[in-house]
Amino acid sequence: MFRSLLFVPGNNPSMLQNADVFIADGIIFDLEDSITITEKDNARNLVNNYLETSSVLPKKVILRTNPVDTIWFKKDLELLKTKKIDYLLLPKMDLTTFELSIQLLDSFEESENLDKTKIIALIETAKGINEVQYFAENKRVFGLLLGAEDLANDLEVERTSLGLEIFFSRSKLVLSSVANKIIPIDTPYTDINNVNGLIEDCKFAKSLGMKAKACIHPNQLESVNHIFSPSQEEITWAKQILKLSIENENKGAFQYKGKMIDKPIIDKAKKITNNAKQYNLI
Repeated sequence: MFRSLLFVPGNNPSMLQNADVFIADGIIFDLEDSITITEKDNARNLVNNYLETSSVLPKKVILRTNPVDTIWFKKDLELLKTKKIDYLLLPKMDLTTFELSIQLLDSFEESENLDKTKIIALIETAKGINEVQYFAENKRVFGLLLGAEDLANDLEVERTSLGLEIFFSRSKLVLSSVANKIIPIDTPYTDINNVNGLIEDCKFAKSLGMKAKACIHPNQLESVNHIFSPSQEEITWAKQILKLSIENENKGAFQYKGKMIDKPIIDKAKKITNNAKQYNLI
């Protein structure tokens, strides 16, 4: 599980060397949007060297490759030979690009005798949003990440702080994720100096069912981790529900503070406590 993923440009040596220090649950080493054409090879080499030589790595390592229809995609896959990459973040995903990516990835891993790498699909086009349910069910897919900036460009709409223009896309990504038991990850909040805006955006995304958020600056991580973690109030409630469920195990349902408690509520309490344990909150 994730709460936060931090993008780190592959051609930034100082950020690479500090990647294990950041409080993100996962680091996305970026070879795509943050890297100019002239820096593609340099970024790939720097990330490869970092993965090969670092004695301490982030909790989870994610590599954002270049799109499958570029000359760099197959070169980016070479970094899988380090055996240090937990997930591939594949950009511009729709049904066509997904199927081609899987075909090339299968072939590469077979030729190099590598285990199958899980995928986080980056959905950032109208076509991708429209077709997401057709590839979200693939066993390779660990999660779906919304790329709202590129999506807004594709839709020819303005990105706003309120985010009504991506409401449907957020919701569809959540539904496709939950239906396939994978993790929905929200788009980055691009105003890195607006802490209050970030907090409100996180709260709204969480209310829609997002489980994590991508970040573009380390100063966003604390707020994101806090909001996407179970609150102390939620943890206290969940503990009490689980305690009462044991005391009332022979009953189909019971009451707590005037509300009926049955299996769906007990399952929710279990999820909250499991998440809290994972993030060392209890």
